[in-house]
This record gives sequence, structure tokens and C-alpha cells, in this order.
Amino acid sequence: MNDIEKYLRPSLTIDSDNESIRQKSVDLTADKETTEDKAKSLFYWVRDDIKYDPLVPLEVFEDYRASKTLKRGEGFCVEKAAVLAALARAVGIPARLHFADIRNYLVSERLREVMGTNLFSYHGYTELYIGGKWIKATPAFDLKMCQANRIIPVDFDGKNDAIFHSHNLDDKLHIEYVADHGCRVDVPVDEIIAAWNKHYGIAAQERLNRFIETEKSKNHRQQN
Repeated sequence: MNDIEKYLRPSLTIDSDNESIRQKSVDLTADKETTEDKAKSLFYWVRDDIKYDPLVPLEVFEDYRASKTLKRGEGFCVEKAAVLAALARAVGIPARLHFADIRNYLVSERLREVMGTNLFSYHGYTELYIGGKWIKATPAFDLKMCQANRIIPVDFDGKNDAIFHSHNLDDKLHIEYVADHGCRVDVPVDEIIAAWNKHYGIAAQERLNRFIETEKSKNHRQQN
């Protein structure tokens, strides 16, 4: 197996051989002729049709298979990146995951207090192999979320890198990339958990879990 072929094969979390993944990839690219157009169609669907939800317990990865996130219809950056990679592999586009630490200067004060920092360790995005080169594609923030928070959406043309913008629509500092962890064939679960334990610690994990439960209860009451 050469270096590119391994990025076409299904893996534990990037289960591109799952029937729901395969069918969705076919549906999204059926009328697209070029690799660039197929990649764009997949990117925008993942960006906007899978809602961004950053509230994930820090101490465990219950299940990050792309097919599970696809079914759930929401996820945080790593989960959404895995879905895009799975859809891409399913239509013959080599795909891998890239991880970096970022600072979000516009994160809500409440979430910053809970986490104890504005550093998001092991932020994940997708890289797609198109036209003989790897291209970054970040589908994390959906358009509705961006519009509600005056964030500049990440757009993807299938040819150039698409990562978070450094500033928002009001020219306020938003995202800073502070450390690069390189590329992976699959989600490095143990590696991410170790990094999260290092950066956030047990106290922050407990605060975040309580915060998540509070938010879930609030949303449930609003829906009923």
C-alpha cells in the first residue's frame, strides 16, 4: 500500500465503507464531474447540515465514528472532520485528519470560565488530496452559527486551503493557530485524551460535564 492508498481505506472512526456514508456521498456528488466539485459539495454539506456543537465531555470519546455523527446530525470539529474525510474516501478522494491547538479569543465567557482557558487543544480539520496536493478544509462552524455570531464562514473552492479566519466580521481577533500536531489516518483518541488531560485537568473536566448537563436540561425545557 502506498502513502496515498492508506488515505482511501476505511478506518475505525472514518468508516467510509458504512452504507449510510456511502449513500450520502453518492447523493451529494452524483451530478458532479470533477474532483474539485465533488469535494466542494461534500464540504458544504458537512459544514452546514451537520450542526456545530462544541459541548463534548473532555474525559472520554464515547464513539467518534463518522457514521454515528452523520446520523446524529451534529458534532464538534473532530467529529465533523471525520465525516468529511469518510465521505471523501467513499467517492475516491484521499482524505486525512490534521490537528492543531488554537486559541479562540471570542469564546463565550461562560465556556472560558468552565474550561479555564481559551485554548482548544487538538482542534481537527480535514485534508483532501486534490490535483496532486493536500488541501486543508475546515468544516467545523456551520453557516447559521457563523451568522448568529458575526463569524466569517470558511469557504472552500476545492483548490486552496480553507482554515479559520484570524478575525471576525467586526475585525476583532478570533482564531490563532498556536501549535501543530500534524496529520493522522484516523482520530488518535488516546493522544487527544492525554493532551486534554494535560491542558484542562480533572477540575475543568468536571466543570465542563456539569455545564453540558445544564445546557442539555435548558434546551430540553425550551423544546417542551
